[in-house]
Amino acid sequence: MMNDWAGLPATYGDVLRRAMDSLFRTFENFSEGTFIVDAEARVVWINKRYAARFGFADPEQAIGRDCEAVIPNSLMREVVKTGKPILLDILETDREPLVVTRLPLKDDAGDTVGAVGFALFDELKALTPLFSHYSRVQEELIATRRSLAQARRAKYTFGSFVGTSAASLEVKRQARRAAQLESPVLLLGETGTGKELLAHAIHGGSARANQPLVTVNVAAIPDTLLEVEFFGAAPGAYTGADRKGRVGKFELANGGTLFLDEIGDMPLPLQGKLLRVLQDKEFEPLGSNRIVGADVRIIAATSADLPALVAAGRFRADLFYRLNVLTIHAPPLRERASDIEALAYAMLEDLSTQARGGSHYELQDDALRLLCTYAWPGNVRELRNTLERAVMLSDRERIDARALAPFIGSGQGGGRAAKQPAPDGQSPATAASANYAMEPSSWNEAMAAFEKRFLSDALRANGGRVIDTAAQIGMGRATLYKKIAAHGIVV
Repeated sequence: MMNDWAGLPATYGDVLRRAMDSLFRTFENFSEGTFIVDAEARVVWINKRYAARFGFADPEQAIGRDCEAVIPNSLMREVVKTGKPILLDILETDREPLVVTRLPLKDDAGDTVGAVGFALFDELKALTPLFSHYSRVQEELIATRRSLAQARRAKYTFGSFVGTSAASLEVKRQARRAAQLESPVLLLGETGTGKELLAHAIHGGSARANQPLVTVNVAAIPDTLLEVEFFGAAPGAYTGADRKGRVGKFELANGGTLFLDEIGDMPLPLQGKLLRVLQDKEFEPLGSNRIVGADVRIIAATSADLPALVAAGRFRADLFYRLNVLTIHAPPLRERASDIEALAYAMLEDLSTQARGGSHYELQDDALRLLCTYAWPGNVRELRNTLERAVMLSDRERIDARALAPFIGSGQGGGRAAKQPAPDGQSPATAASANYAMEPSSWNEAMAAFEKRFLSDALRANGGRVIDTAAQIGMGRATLYKKIAAHGIVV
C-alpha cells in the first residue's frame, strides 16, 4: 500500500477538489438553502431558493449584508467567532422551522475566514422519533423534578395546627419564634401530638422555606443502613452498593432543613457522627474522600424521655445539649380537650372531600360528648383514625355516639376517661364499646385479638416507643412495625 504522500500522483489533488466541489453541490442541490459568510459574518453567497425564502427576489441583494439582516436568528457569526461547527440545530423562522448545519471555513494556516451553512430540510418528520424521545425525556425530567421539589416542601402551616386552647396557642407562639431562628429545634411529646406538623410549619415559616425539607424516620430504618441514609456512599463502598453511589439525606437537605423523627431511637455510634457533622458543618460519604458541606438546619422530634435515656447511657449527653436549644413540648390531646370539637370538624371536612358523592358528615351532641370524655392515649392521630373508621362504616352523614363507640379505645386495651367515669371504673367510651363489641367467631380471630391486645398493652407500657417495646417482648423491630400496621394499632 502506498503511504508516501510526497509521491502521490498529480491527479489526486484534482480528485480531492472535485470531491469537495461535488459534495458542496450535492448539499446545495438537495438542501433547502445554502449560504456563505466571510470573516465578518457578511453574506458573500446565497443560493436563489434560500434568498427567496427570506424575501430577496435576487440573491445579489443579500450580498454584503450582515448574516442576521438576511436570516434572522442566524448563528453564523458565532461559528465564525469560535471557529467551531454547529452540526445539527433548529432555526426558527416566521414559517416552519429549519434543520440546519453550520461549518467554519479555514485557510491553510488554520484561521477561520468564513463559514458555510446548509438548511438541510424544512420538515421535521424525519426527526420526529428523535424529537419525540427527547421531548418525552424532558417532560419526565421536569415532572420528576417538580414532584421531588413538591415532596420536599412543607406540607403544613401553623394554621394546620388546629386549636385555640391556651396550650395550643402557646405551642404555636413558640414554633413561630423558632421559625425566625436558625438554631436546632427539639420537639417533644407523646406519639400523635403533631410533632411532624410543627416541624413542617417551622420550616415553611423560616428563611429556608424555598429550600428542601428532608425527613428521616430514625426508628423505621435498620441500624446498619442509617449511616448510608444520612451521609450517602461512594460507588462500590460496600457489598451491594449502587454502582452510581448514593446521595445521603444531609446532602439532599443542603441549604434547607433536615427533620429527624424519633431521634431517641438513634444508635449510639451514629449519634457521635451526627454530633460531629453538627459541629463541623461537613461530612464524608461512606467509602469516599470527598468532603461535603452541610448547611442544614436540624429539627428533631421524639416521644422518648431523652433526659432519662441520657442518664441510662443510651443517648449522648453532648448531642442532647446540642439539640436541646429550642425545645417545644407538643401537648397531649387530653390537655387541650377544648380543641377536640374543632379538630374533629376539621378532620370530618377533610374526610368529606375524600368521600365519594360529596358527603358532608356531622357529629351529634352525644357523639361530641363521647369524644370529649375520652382520654385519647393515641392523641390527634387516634382521633382521626376513629373518625375515619366511623365515616367508612356509617350509613348516615350524621354520626352519633352509637356509631362512634365501637371504635373509641380500639387497639388500646380501653382508655381511662379524662372525666365523668362510668360505672365499674370504665370510661363512657370503653363502656359503650363493650356493648357493641363482637365476640371472636374462630380460633384465628381469637388469637389475632389477643395479639392485638398484647401488643397494644406493651406499647402503652413503654410510652409508645417501638424500640423499647420490641426489646421488652423479644421481637424484632421490623416485625413489630409490620404487626402494628396489620392490626391497625395507633402508636
